[in-house]
Amino acid sequence: MQETELYPPVKAFLEGQGYTVKAEIGPVDVVACRGAEDPVIVELKTGFSLSLVHQAVARQAITDTVYLAAPRGKGRRYLTALKQMKTLCRRLGLGLITVRLKDAHVEVHCDPAPYNPRKSKPRKAVLLREFAKREGDPNSGGATRQGLVTAYRQDALRCAAHLANAGPTKGAVVAKETGVEKATRLMADNHYGWFERVEKGIYGLTDKGAKAAQAA
Repeated sequence: MQETELYPPVKAFLEGQGYTVKAEIGPVDVVACRGAEDPVIVELKTGFSLSLVHQAVARQAITDTVYLAAPRGKGRRYLTALKQMKTLCRRLGLGLITVRLKDAHVEVHCDPAPYNPRKSKPRKAVLLREFAKREGDPNSGGATRQGLVTAYRQDALRCAAHLANAGPTKGAVVAKETGVEKATRLMADNHYGWFERVEKGIYGLTDKGAKAAQAA
């Protein structure tokens, strides 16, 4: 397809809102004017791309009301890309439009507006809790998630080290000796496959756990 196929439905959509619409004014794909309001600019592309974003950002030097427009796609991959593009547009203060070419349906997914992210207090609390509990700085910034040393892993290693020295032990004793308050729950959950319940409330190490304790 070509970008020109997007123009008729976008033009009709804007005219339906009382705008006068013209194409290819200077470097701009679409310009819409209504009375004394600031102009609306729409940049057309056959798909989401960094080039489209660059063009739209450049047009913000002319007006705050800038939209990106691309054809509506199908499938999970497209929906993921659409969600990511909406997030990016909101962060950049851009609007986003898609056009379903089979019936010229135009959908506005977001309008240009100042970016005001909603903070997540629970996520912040989790982040700071992990920061406070983790001992030292055992990881390298930018490393992959696999194999990272977390505060939970450090607690598990402390429990494993104690059992390696003391043998099967009550969970309450492990908690007291290691300072891991939730030692019993941690060993019962056995996230790493290091622990085994020997008797009620008493835990020992598996072969895997013994190797982890030795390696630490």
